[in-house]
Amino acid sequence: MKQDFLVKLFNFFTISYKRVIGKIYSMGIIYDSNCRFCKIVAKELESYPVFEDEISLAFLDIRPLLPGHTLLIPKEHYETLIDLPNKLIEPLFKNTKLLGNAIEKALNADGSFIAINNKVSQSIPHLHIHIVPRKRGDGLKGFFWPRYLYKDKNEAIKIQTLIKNEISFLLKE
Repeated sequence: MKQDFLVKLFNFFTISYKRVIGKIYSMGIIYDSNCRFCKIVAKELESYPVFEDEISLAFLDIRPLLPGHTLLIPKEHYETLIDLPNKLIEPLFKNTKLLGNAIEKALNADGSFIAINNKVSQSIPHLHIHIVPRKRGDGLKGFFWPRYLYKDKNEAIKIQTLIKNEISFLLKE
């Protein structure tokens, strides 16, 4: 009997995942097993990452508005900006600024479009910031923008490498 109790106690302390209200808490990180972006953070789905730190991950959008369209997400699962804890706002937007600068420089863009959808038009219910390189005459007008697909994996990797290299350069400054 005592041995059964000790085994149960051991199992309780060694279980790495605990389900709570549809979310999984693993070592303090909030993970939604139904969320595509959480699966990217967990490396369960392929992506083209360009930046990662303790709180966030940035990767190329697989259906970009233009080549280099990047999504920045918090690693923990928060559905909207309203849900994001205040302590994460500053570092997340510091990373947005870094990425906007790097993407513009890496892709010789004239500027960028940076946006967040909260619920309406939010295709994946995990907070994500769109960082889209823009050039004058790029064809994007209003909010009815066609999506573009990378012609192949090599094109995505080329864009990914350009952005990653520029981020490394900017972080050294």
